[in-house]
Amino acid sequence: MPADFWTVLFPAVAAAFLASIVEVVEAFTIVLAVGTTRGWKPAVAGTASALAVLGLVVLILGPALRFVPIQALQLVVGVLLLLFGMGWLRKAVLRSADVLPLHDELEAFAAETADLAGQSGPARTLAWIAGIAAFKAVLLEGLEVAFIVVAVGAGKGLLWEASFGALAACLLVLCVGMAVHKPLARVPENTLKFGVGVMLSAFGVFWTGEGLGIEWPGADLCLPVLAVVFLAVGILLARLARITPEGNAA
Repeated sequence: MPADFWTVLFPAVAAAFLASIVEVVEAFTIVLAVGTTRGWKPAVAGTASALAVLGLVVLILGPALRFVPIQALQLVVGVLLLLFGMGWLRKAVLRSADVLPLHDELEAFAAETADLAGQSGPARTLAWIAGIAAFKAVLLEGLEVAFIVVAVGAGKGLLWEASFGALAACLLVLCVGMAVHKPLARVPENTLKFGVGVMLSAFGVFWTGEGLGIEWPGADLCLPVLAVVFLAVGILLARLARITPEGNAA
């Protein structure tokens, strides 16, 4: 087993896997609403079209990054990952503190189903609208996955490994979702978002530092240390927001 398995490879694949679970669960809810309301033909067509676009994005963007100098790439990707990860972590902290409401897949499914059922017009037009809804849901959620896959894989040449983690998450959610045939409301989305936010923020700081020429003590061993720091700070902030009146009133 390579020496950097636990410090670089595993965190990259895990980040792609967990982030993909969160995004695919949300996309699956919309696709399921389309399928059960307007039929599975537009749902499958919209989903397949979005996946084709996402595949092209990864296939084009991934190899193109090889022509970018590694330090410049690490700096840009690091800053983007840090901003992206801190956004996920902030929302997860506020939801953990009950400042923001938790995302409810059953509620989202009911809202989308009601919206689709309330539309009127020719069957062909309704099928097109439903297909576009599925396409948009999969594309928007998938673009976040594609960015994370490319970003966490770009710094150390782990694009295919990160892609495998994302693909495994997609297959897992689809298999479970089709088996139960209902929204996956029991998936602990906020916990997963908390974890992904921690890992993306750690990667962001690490890549930004490398892009700036910083020599981290212990090299790749600093990555899990950074993750532990972000995790501890996130938990502390969630507790402070829960007990602070000003935080609850935000």
